[in-house]
Amino acid sequence: MAPSASSSDLNPEALLSLPDESESFPTFDRKKVKSDLISEYNDAFFVSKQNRSYIQQYASIYFLRLAILRSHVAKQAEDAWKNMKIGNEPVKRVNRVLDVHQGEFCWLIGTVYMEMPFKPNILDEMSKDIWVSTAVTSEKYVKDDRGQIMLEDESGRLNLVGYTINSAVFVTGCIIAVLGSETEQGDFEVVDIQFPEMAPQIPRTLSTNVLARRKIALISGLEISGDIHESYQTSMLIEYLMGELGGPNNQEDASEIVQVIIAGNSFGSPHLDLNMSTSDKKAVKRYGYDSSSYNPKPTASLDTIIADLAMSVNVDIMPGECDPSNRTLPQKPLHKALLENSRKYIGSGLRCVSNPCWWDIDGLRILGTSGQPIEDIYKYMTEGNDDRLKLLGYTLRWQHCAPTAPDTLWCYPFKNHDPFIMQETPHLYFAGNQPSFDTMMMEGPDKQQIRLVCVPKFSETSKIVLVDIDSLECSVIDFNIYKKP
Repeated sequence: MAPSASSSDLNPEALLSLPDESESFPTFDRKKVKSDLISEYNDAFFVSKQNRSYIQQYASIYFLRLAILRSHVAKQAEDAWKNMKIGNEPVKRVNRVLDVHQGEFCWLIGTVYMEMPFKPNILDEMSKDIWVSTAVTSEKYVKDDRGQIMLEDESGRLNLVGYTINSAVFVTGCIIAVLGSETEQGDFEVVDIQFPEMAPQIPRTLSTNVLARRKIALISGLEISGDIHESYQTSMLIEYLMGELGGPNNQEDASEIVQVIIAGNSFGSPHLDLNMSTSDKKAVKRYGYDSSSYNPKPTASLDTIIADLAMSVNVDIMPGECDPSNRTLPQKPLHKALLENSRKYIGSGLRCVSNPCWWDIDGLRILGTSGQPIEDIYKYMTEGNDDRLKLLGYTLRWQHCAPTAPDTLWCYPFKNHDPFIMQETPHLYFAGNQPSFDTMMMEGPDKQQIRLVCVPKFSETSKIVLVDIDSLECSVIDFNIYKKP
């Protein structure tokens, strides 16, 4: 709940009076932790200017993904289907889609491709001479029918059918193994499916000091507009994180926050001037850059907020879908030129990081995104299978944090590696800018323990999430002051 004080606790005579000499006020020191970015993974998100090229086809990233994850899926399939016989005939592995024969039970590995009724198609847009500068944002790509599901590899495609395949949870870009046989119609009827499952997890050492609680604050969707009437909730949030809100108990709680991660969509849309005269509207340029339409208020206001925070606590800020960064994943860190006042803290209390991003905070391995991958995966799901927290967990089983890229989620056309493959399982895995808060602990087949968190949009919910570094306990602070009793 939001920090608050009851009027019954206040002494009216003490208001606006000098403090008593005998009165003492407690002071709290913010805990210290070692917070590092995992360069082994984060460096893969960056493409140098010399190597940046958009000439290559996107097929390379699919082939790379299949080549890397094929052995992971094969291990799961062999463990599940070894020594299996159907009709006294042993089930064998087929190495290529084109080697499947009718009536023969077998299993094979490939990349899922889903042809869905409402999925955007760039070829259709080009044929209709329709060009868009922003990503297509339809609510969902499906209604009741998931459309056509295919499995492809370097040799070709195979149409998948059957109850098992239609009820399983996956999306375009997932690497899976399917067991079944080819029908008379040339389709492959699936009777079982295997995924890569979770990658190995690095053990962590817990703090022996049970009294020194250390927490990470996860925030997303601030959407700072720069309006003079910026929300009270935002002001309360900043004061709370700085230890300036509430009584001693609230300040002690704030001192336990050792790291603030702002997960995207920090910039809001500037408010339009509804009183603009007709002559001013006509003066607006229709083509090219119009400097008169630029509004610096969102940038300046966010810069002030970050500068205040960085003086008190370590802050990492990620770009989001609505922030001034590249639209394609992985998104580059916000440029320091946007942060005129707070950039002096870069290297000490402030870091501009990529989206996605990996952290190591005192041995706690963290992977986080600003929410675009989960938002896109959600559009593939029919009602009943569209729980965002569960979808976040499925990406761990798929060993890929953005499987729908590049099909429906824009990304850079990597040709030598796929940086979204999870080579290890994090201890904390979050997605920002979700409609509501949700969390759970997930356990993997090899005893991996993962805290999953859907971080809600602050601009809509007035909530932030606190995660204990040692226990992984998760709590919510609600700054909504307009709640109905």
